[in-house]
Amino acid sequence: MGASDSLQQAPLATAATVGHWIGGRAVTEGARTQDVFNPATGAVARQVLLGGADEVAAAVAAAQAAAPAWADTPPLRRARVLNKFLALMNEHRDTLAALITAEHGKVFTDAQGEVTRGIEIVEFACGIPQLLKGDFSDQASTGIDNWTLRQPLGVVAGITPFNFPCMVPCWMFPVALACGNAFILKPSERDPSPSLFMAELLKQAGLPDGVFSVVQGGKEAVDALLVHPDVKAVSFVGSTPIAQYIYETGAHHGKRVQALGGAKNHLVVMPDADLDQAVDALIGAAYGSAGERCMAISVAVLVGDVADRIIPKLAERARALKVKNGMELDAEMGPIVTRQALQRIEGFIAEGVAEGATLVVDGRNFSVPGHEGGFFTGGTLFDHVTPQMRIYKEEIFGPVLSCVRVKDFAEAVSLVNAHEFGNGVSCYTSDGNVAREFGRRIEVGMVGINVPIPVPMAWQGFGGWKKSLFGDMHAYGEEGVRFYTRQKSIMQRWPASIGKGAEFVMPTSK
Repeated sequence: MGASDSLQQAPLATAATVGHWIGGRAVTEGARTQDVFNPATGAVARQVLLGGADEVAAAVAAAQAAAPAWADTPPLRRARVLNKFLALMNEHRDTLAALITAEHGKVFTDAQGEVTRGIEIVEFACGIPQLLKGDFSDQASTGIDNWTLRQPLGVVAGITPFNFPCMVPCWMFPVALACGNAFILKPSERDPSPSLFMAELLKQAGLPDGVFSVVQGGKEAVDALLVHPDVKAVSFVGSTPIAQYIYETGAHHGKRVQALGGAKNHLVVMPDADLDQAVDALIGAAYGSAGERCMAISVAVLVGDVADRIIPKLAERARALKVKNGMELDAEMGPIVTRQALQRIEGFIAEGVAEGATLVVDGRNFSVPGHEGGFFTGGTLFDHVTPQMRIYKEEIFGPVLSCVRVKDFAEAVSLVNAHEFGNGVSCYTSDGNVAREFGRRIEVGMVGINVPIPVPMAWQGFGGWKKSLFGDMHAYGEEGVRFYTRQKSIMQRWPASIGKGAEFVMPTSK
């Protein structure tokens, strides 16, 4: 069963060349372009312009010109613009989801879920008048009042990955705009169309020209944002090596940086867990979106005798996955985003075999009838993986689930805590004390108890620990408000309360 004709046509309406959005209009002229593929067919769908220092400079200039008036706009009026944008996002959510599927490859229903999670951040940002309220202290000292307020930074930027071309940008720009900043988005060049679509919706919602810009491109555009003196803060989501580079380079140039890196998320299955629930969790979290999620479960930690009971169930389900064009509504897993990514994933599988892991289900060389040119692989399942193996240590970012056997709960916790990444983790158990101790002892930023992918809601904030996050603040939520604003403390008294004579001692509350 296929998606409706209107949804199948939606991605085809995208321009042959995906350009930039600067100063409130589309920019379609440029010397350098790159192919954008339809992963389900392997065919080139369109071209994307590759911007660099000149395009970044133009976007920053437009942002600089527009930022003061936008910052002076009352927060309630900014919220009203975002509320109109929210309505447009809801109206066009299926079109946006179809654009995501056409360029990323994830199944349409998953793309719909991505759009919904992005919309939830916009809903949160619409409450900005409450979120920007400061503190007030009456009579902080004799005749002196003291209060704090939060003010926007100015021009800020976001650099986002291919795997969530709608949701991850929405982690950033709605909150940044609501706080009164001008925002420049540098999306992934692999699936660039959703960013332009959202830019058009923001304009329709009444956002002033220049307040939101999109610069397409690769490293040259990224580096231009990192060194530009008028860009005050940079948000990033991607791999750990690039996150560390973004953090170090941005900080060197005096910027506030929030850089979310890679992951190797574990799901611990205790012997007392409901095995059917655990199997459902592992299959969905490991193979959903072809494993191309920063919160995907890539390691199953099987405690005690649970491994022998659960591996056959996992193998049966992995072999039965419905892998096909993501626009087919019964698809459970779509293609990999690019041929290069597919080759890298299948290279990891070969290395896992060479390292001595037991290959239970081999997803390599997978072909979908009618889509022989597509970038498809099946679900892969390894057993008897050890912490010394590369497939355990590194982020594969594909539909590969590695099973590690441990003897008890303590060994499971030690295993997770020893890994260099600390993004997300889950534990399946029926024991309340085990659940409590797991939550307290585990050194990971986002924890699920009988929840396979514990992505926090819009008002909670997203972020990992260790090499999964570079910076002090998590994404979105109140952490995002703090990141995109700076606190100012104001202390005042009036002439009638001022005593006579100079004061040469440190002021105190007296």
